[in-house]
Parts: sequence; C-alpha cells; structure tokens
Amino acid sequence: MNIIYLFLVLVFFLILIKATDLLIVNLKAFSKVSRMGDFVVTTLLLALATSLPEFFVGLLSALKGQPNLSLGNIIGANIANLTIVTGGAALIGGGLAVRGIFLRRDVFFTFLAGAAPLLLLLDRDLDRVDGIILLILYSFYSLWVLSERRRGMNQDQKESVTRHFFRELNYQKTKKEILFIFLGIFLLLFSADMIVRLATKIALSFNLPVFLIGLFLVSLGTTLPELVFEIKAIQSHKTSMVFGNLLGSIVANSTLIIGIVAIISPIKIKAFDEYLLATIVYVIVFMVFYFFIRTKRRLDRFEAALLIGFYLAFLISEFIHP
Repeated sequence: MNIIYLFLVLVFFLILIKATDLLIVNLKAFSKVSRMGDFVVTTLLLALATSLPEFFVGLLSALKGQPNLSLGNIIGANIANLTIVTGGAALIGGGLAVRGIFLRRDVFFTFLAGAAPLLLLLDRDLDRVDGIILLILYSFYSLWVLSERRRGMNQDQKESVTRHFFRELNYQKTKKEILFIFLGIFLLLFSADMIVRLATKIALSFNLPVFLIGLFLVSLGTTLPELVFEIKAIQSHKTSMVFGNLLGSIVANSTLIIGIVAIISPIKIKAFDEYLLATIVYVIVFMVFYFFIRTKRRLDRFEAALLIGFYLAFLISEFIHP
C-alpha cells in the first residue's frame, strides 16, 4: 500500500505544480495592472502564489489536527528554497548575479522572519498568541515593501498607478484571469488535502514522526513551483524576480502560513531532536548562502552545487542520527 500511497503523492504533487503554474501565469498578468515593479510583484504576489502549496498543506494539516506536518513542511521548504531551489536554479541557469539592495535590508529581514517561529518555539509550543505575532510581522513586511516602492514615486505617479489598477479591473480579460486564479486555488486546495492524508498514512506505516514527512517529502513537492520559476527567471536575467520570489516565499512561509496554522491548531513539538537539528541547519544554510552572495555578489555553479550537497547531507543526518 505504501508504494501506492507514494505514487498518489507524486500524482497530487504534479497537480499541485500545474495548479501553481496556472496561478503564476494569471497572477503575473494580473499584477501588471499595478505597475509596482518586478521585485514588489514577485515579493508580494508571485512569492505568495508559489507559497500557496505550503499554505494549503498547512491549512489542511491544521484543520485535521496535524500541525506538525505543516511545521516540518515550512522549515523544510525554507531550507530547500535556499539550497535545492536556488542552488538548482543557479546550477541549471549558469549562476546567479546579485544586483540591487538585496544584501543590505531584504536578506537581513528575511533571516529574522525565517527565525521568528523558531525562536517562538523554544518552549516547544507555538500558541495562538504566537500565531498573531507572526501575522503582524508579515503585515509589517508587506507594508514596508510597498512603502519602499512608493517612496520612489511622486504624487502624480502614485495616483496614475491607482487609477490604472481600478480601470483594468473592469476589463473582460482581467475577469478571465481572476477566474483562472480561483480555479488554481481550488486545485491547490484539493491536491493539498490529498497530500496531507497520504503523508500522514505513510508516516504512521513507517513509524516516522509526521514532522519528518513534512520536512522532506512534502516540502520538496511544495517548493517545486519556486524551482521552476527561478530557473526561468535566471535564464531571462531577471535577478530581482529571483530574489523577490526567494525572500518573499521564506517570509510568507515563516510568518503568514505558520501564523495561520498556529491560530487554527496550536503546535506542540513532538519530535524535538529532529526539530532542533532542522532549526540549526536553517541558520547555518542561511549564513552560508549569505556568505556566497556577499563575497562575489554572485552565486556560481560550484557554490550552487555545495548548497545542494548541504541539503543532501542534512537529509541523511535526519534519518540516521540516533
């Protein structure tokens, strides 16, 4: 039966990816009406869209009383984003050049946002108050990104953007894009529900902690949309989109998604050793990633391969440590 479950998980991951592709295409087209720039669009819209698999897996796992699956998924997704996703995209795309102000403020804030739920979980419990704190952090981050973009506009430009946005909402093509967005959300909801059910069955049959299933099996599947997007962005020389998607996804995962999960179903750590190791790995991976892009303002193929190797070593250590 486990072989059948694994096959079905793969099928629903494929649905998850296709649904995310549908969302990305239509959100990207819809976002043009805002005229807010590549980084803002990818940070707040596309990053949120590519994080929807994690969101729906988190939502369904919380409603089914399995919030540890979501916690493992989020931590695993953040680690995978920094290693498998960005490393894989840079390896396939031929390296990643760093331009703009990402090294100063955005990367630092992303690290703090990613570490926030980890700090709140030091007492092995993420309750509803902690969830509200995480949602407030996400709100502040979103407002800050928008204010940074609008700060570079004069008053006439701000008014022009607002008028253009509402005028576009009345167009038939825009309404069609909104319809496809809702269709993509429905497919995400359905496939995420099935993944949660199947992942729980696999964990129980192997006597594995649900946290570990979320940390690896579910997180790898839910980060595939980010990998596909970043490969295309690197090949198109859209560095701002790569970093917008990467940083925005980590922030959304660590604050918005975990915050909602904690409010619905407070999280109590059951596999604390595995959780602690994953937390340490996240901090180390982020520091290594920052060192790579800071030194030469570029992530070359060799460094990308090291990041991927780091993830594989982490995977092995989680399953073989006593």
